[in-house]
Amino acid sequence: MKYLLFYLIIVNAVSFVLMLVDKQKARKKKWRISEATLMGSAAIGGSIGALLGMYTFRHKTKHPKFTVGVPLILAAQILFALVLYFWLR
Repeated sequence: MKYLLFYLIIVNAVSFVLMLVDKQKARKKKWRISEATLMGSAAIGGSIGALLGMYTFRHKTKHPKFTVGVPLILAAQILFALVLYFWLR
């Protein structure tokens, strides 16, 4: 269980930082982090970090792919965790 918690902390921190770095690169008109990478980091458990990064840095907040997609990923992850919790209980 502690390994799962450690994993979730790390992956959420990475997702948050990816949003920051992509926002900085967008401002400087430099090479960007792909949307697939940003969404992928949310999908592998970093949805909270991605969501916090989106709204902290005001990044990707006008893209339905992110404003709808990331909260849906988070909801699916919460549902999955609840199902596992009650199934393995």
